[in-house]
Amino acid sequence: AVVLASGSPRRKELLGLVLPEEYGFEVQTSDFAEDLPKDTDAADYALRTATAKGESVVKARNAPDELVISADTVVVRKDKILEKPRDDDHARDMLSKLSGKTHKVITGVALFHKGRSCGFHACTKVTFSKLPAAAIDDYVATGDPLDKAGGYGIQGRAGCFVEGIDGCYHNVVGLP
Repeated sequence: AVVLASGSPRRKELLGLVLPEEYGFEVQTSDFAEDLPKDTDAADYALRTATAKGESVVKARNAPDELVISADTVVVRKDKILEKPRDDDHARDMLSKLSGKTHKVITGVALFHKGRSCGFHACTKVTFSKLPAAAIDDYVATGDPLDKAGGYGIQGRAGCFVEGIDGCYHNVVGLP
């Protein structure tokens, strides 16, 4: 069996694109608090967080024959890690900082099977157009930014903010 250790509907959709429907997979969210110190580089942080999420699910399930896949995505601007915004004001601040600039989206992925684990990370550069304050306000009012790293989802309404990407689109969505 394959288990996706994530509550993200975007990751579930992406994994469903590569696993045939008849094979299927289960989803189990992790109880990991996602509170590791951010005093390291972003790729290491994302991979450590993905690993901790996966370990939590592996321990809870106690089924070593299962393949457990976990991931964590962060947005990075000027070496500062941007996770999910705390509230609307925080989302506005994040989007304002990304406006008209290029940032990185890094996803750490960890795999667990039969007592062994491995992991990797992917990095995509995303360039935003210059965003008028009204566009940011309108987007924040939708509530969409609050469950997404960096306060936006490229696959939704915020896709129109993107001027270009350099790397894997699916990485930006949440699973490279």
